[in-house]
Amino acid sequence: MEKIKVMLVDDEEEFVTTLSARIKARGFASSVALTGEQALQIVFDQVPDVMILDLKMPGMDGMEVLRRVIKAYPKVRIIILTGHGSEKNKKEALSLGAFGYLQKPVRIDELVRHIRDAYKNGKEER
Repeated sequence: MEKIKVMLVDDEEEFVTTLSARIKARGFASSVALTGEQALQIVFDQVPDVMILDLKMPGMDGMEVLRRVIKAYPKVRIIILTGHGSEKNKKEALSLGAFGYLQKPVRIDELVRHIRDAYKNGKEER
């Protein structure tokens, strides 16, 4: 069975590298981007099945990354994972096409469940 390709986008390097290791330990393929701009470059070369995206980052924020990825790659399922969320942000992200919206800290089993659900949803539309 092919591994689900997950891209993690977050400017907190220690958090995202630790999360990447935990995701890989559960059988997923994982790539990491530390900025919105870097995420767009990586997506262009290696389109992920699922993207885990922080909202608050220096430079291009998560909402702008969400807009651009959904427009260019509508089959990519994006889950917002943020520590700086609000109900307004949640509504905006979901209206722009995010598959899910989670608050940090999140339990790894909950995140894995959301990744699998997002992948299944995207696969149904492929």
